[in-house]
Amino acid sequence: MDRRNDPNPFDEEDLNPFAAAANVPSKFRLTHLAAEGLDVTIDIPLGTMNDTKKKEKELTSWEADLKRKEQDIKRREDALARAGIPTEEENWPPFLPIIHHDIAKEIPVHVQRLQYLAFASWLGIILCLSFNVIGVTVCWIKGGGVKIFFLSVIYALLGCPLSYVLWYRPLYRAMRTDSALKFGWFFLMYLVHIGFCIFAAIAPPILFDGKSLTGILAVIDAFSDHVLVGIFYLIGFGLFCVETLLSLWVLQVCS
Repeated sequence: MDRRNDPNPFDEEDLNPFAAAANVPSKFRLTHLAAEGLDVTIDIPLGTMNDTKKKEKELTSWEADLKRKEQDIKRREDALARAGIPTEEENWPPFLPIIHHDIAKEIPVHVQRLQYLAFASWLGIILCLSFNVIGVTVCWIKGGGVKIFFLSVIYALLGCPLSYVLWYRPLYRAMRTDSALKFGWFFLMYLVHIGFCIFAAIAPPILFDGKSLTGILAVIDAFSDHVLVGIFYLIGFGLFCVETLLSLWVLQVCS
């Protein structure tokens, strides 16, 4: 056989190892020697690296903005503290914070007893006005008229927030900052509060409709009309009496 035309197995082919890479401009090739002695080529898209660098820059910028905002808030809080203006964060009641209240941490120990009594008095007027709505509602259902129901609702909607704004919060701030002016305002408004409690416990048919407050005179009228209504009014009368006595006790402790 004539094997002169057979290719030489030991001849090296003329190959350009960079020819394939030249056709992919958006990638670069990383060649390294593997443990087995083989050449391994890894293709990493340049676009992916650019996106990663862009996200890193955005994250760094966002962190810098967050730190700057935190520093601004800290400077404002420090400025308010130096000016004697305490910062307040709503924390009470725990299930729906609407006011700032922390007697144990913010009120001096020697006046905490007074503050707790005032707090009980504030909760007491809220209970009185809320139960007053219930008692008057029962009276309305039994034929007492819708006017007394709307009046009782107005008393509750106005009395609960106003009692906090007009006398409880001034006392709280007076005890925290030792302000004589705020304490004087509390004393004046608390006298008005006590006057209203006494008026509600009597419930005379003047200024207000008599049966819109569960006072003693309303109790007498309610028992003459319906026993169940009279029982509710009697409970309301008892609550107003307890609130009046507690308010007088707070006033005595203040003096």
